[in-house]
Amino acid sequence: MPEQQSTPFSADGPTGIQADFRSDTVTRATPAMRRAMAEASVGDDVYGEDPTVNALQERIATLAGKEAALFCTSGTQSNLAGILSHCQRGDEFLTGRNNHVMVNEVGGAAALGGAVPWPLEVDEQGCFTPDDVRAAVKEPDQHHPVTRLLSLENTVNGHAQSVDQIANLIAAAREHDLAVHLDGARLFNAAVAEGVGIDAYCADTDTVSLCLSKGLGAPVGTVLAGDQASIARAFRIRKMLGGGMRQAGHLAAAGLHALDHHVDRLAEDHERAGRIADGLRGMNGMEVGHSARRSPRRSGSPPGGRWDPFVFLETHAAHRDPPRRGRRARRPAGRHRRRVPRPDLTSGTRRPALTAPDLTSGFDPR
Repeated sequence: MPEQQSTPFSADGPTGIQADFRSDTVTRATPAMRRAMAEASVGDDVYGEDPTVNALQERIATLAGKEAALFCTSGTQSNLAGILSHCQRGDEFLTGRNNHVMVNEVGGAAALGGAVPWPLEVDEQGCFTPDDVRAAVKEPDQHHPVTRLLSLENTVNGHAQSVDQIANLIAAAREHDLAVHLDGARLFNAAVAEGVGIDAYCADTDTVSLCLSKGLGAPVGTVLAGDQASIARAFRIRKMLGGGMRQAGHLAAAGLHALDHHVDRLAEDHERAGRIADGLRGMNGMEVGHSARRSPRRSGSPPGGRWDPFVFLETHAAHRDPPRRGRRARRPAGRHRRRVPRPDLTSGTRRPALTAPDLTSGFDPR
């Protein structure tokens, strides 16, 4: 693959364990999910005639508390359709400096839609404040772009934002008549960590993008939910982006299966992330970081706190070992590596020390 940034993970050694924690995107469909895909009722979704796609869109709209929803091929496509449903060419949108729409989606909103991103500075948890939003809105002057949209993200690089925090940011945006889009690629993780439904985050947004192919384990797909007018505009944009699909119900069936069977068990992934962090903490050359859900801006994990869905490792310059057989070379000092439990791994035991079962923990779908 051109410009591939990583190589497939492999491990060998006395245990024979292979555990790939690079991302929850490497999850493979479970046997039950594959059966649901094979047996799905399908039609031509370009004509709006695929019953499984329609069912998925209705299901997501209901969960998010929205009027309508649109099945997209990817989170990048869904976010782009969402942003451009609110912004015309030359309009500005505000977003966190480290948010995916800013740094990981190829500048599509600017390149393809002419929308101008304005990055807001964030803290170590990926947070910015309502005052940051207010200060970034441009005054009505011929020299400035018109600020139209606030684009939020939850989770942000593994850090779940609280319901109140999102609500306060939205309130600041509404003071200036901004539309609000929420990149909720891992919003189900945030909602499970906070013990709420996703509608608690989505209620006051105009559009929200919900990914099915990360922690939920579907092989492809993201759903954009919002009001009827926004989704109607996004529908045309999706077509322009090449996102019209025919018998897409085979893909949508995976998403429905994930919603039925994989949401509640995200809490197990969060717990495993904590166990893995505990096991790795103190190893030479690595620092392990994650935050408790009780305080999105505070590091550490006090008693009673809840784990992030991700574990971050940092290697130090003094411990940059040369690569050896069966071991991937460590990244340069100061670079973070994300470790993500995911739903297609097999169950392991629960013990305080990091063990082989911890590294391969997950649930056995068979």
